[in-house]
Amino acid sequence: MSDNLLQSMITSLQNPKVKEVVLLQEKAKEREKRGLFTVEGLREVSVCISSGFEIESVFLCKEIIKDNTLYSVLETRKIHNIFAVNQQVYNKIAYRSSTEGILAVAKVRQITLQQLHGILENRKEKALVLVAEGVEKPGNLGAILRTADACGVTAVMFCNPITDLYNPNLIRASLGAVFTQNIVCCSSQEAISFLKQHGIKIYTAQLQDSVPYYDTDMTEPCAIALGSEADGISSIWRKASDRKIIIPMLGKIDSLNVSVSAAILCYEAIRQRNSTPNNRG
Repeated sequence: MSDNLLQSMITSLQNPKVKEVVLLQEKAKEREKRGLFTVEGLREVSVCISSGFEIESVFLCKEIIKDNTLYSVLETRKIHNIFAVNQQVYNKIAYRSSTEGILAVAKVRQITLQQLHGILENRKEKALVLVAEGVEKPGNLGAILRTADACGVTAVMFCNPITDLYNPNLIRASLGAVFTQNIVCCSSQEAISFLKQHGIKIYTAQLQDSVPYYDTDMTEPCAIALGSEADGISSIWRKASDRKIIIPMLGKIDSLNVSVSAAILCYEAIRQRNSTPNNRG
């Protein structure tokens, strides 16, 4: 990449842009107020850009960068606010040390229920929605998004979210899947009303009054709803459920990680949808 694209070299920890990045890294309220978030690492920044997110600025540390493939991406996308930083500054603004010397500030982008309506109009017959209610840990949310990406789900609904969507740990845990998915953040009641309105069956993962997940027809448009590991799915979802499903536990511990449960159930839906009627279990 030509040095002509670089705006300037930042060497001071007191630089206003350095302070801005640190605040965005550390404060959810700052991300919400500014409508900005940070993303770091070659893979994550690349996915963010290729997924169409608007990039506000990019910070590069040439002392760390070993892979030059992103340079051509930055030039192709005509991203102009590119700043060089020394290693001391990068260590200050980076949330983690092993991120290949690249960090970007991007504009928040969230899908509304109205926008999801438009998406479903084209995919309604094959709709597979993944719902996570009150899941707090960014690592679990990130892993759920990786499952959603792998399974090609139609949308992910984060209901009553405790962790904001652009938490640096969530972005890291998702490996960039947070940028590839149709994600809606809303209340449980809003999600339930939306799903019912669109004729999407609700299957709640719960221990009580349930049938094994593999005895449930997931070939029709459906939403798989999971709650937190601590509290499970709430009563409002249980009342709205079209079918209560359970993953049989054969050991002595009666709980799976919520992201593992999401993977099992989503892949069962894929298995059924890719099977012939005579082969469905």
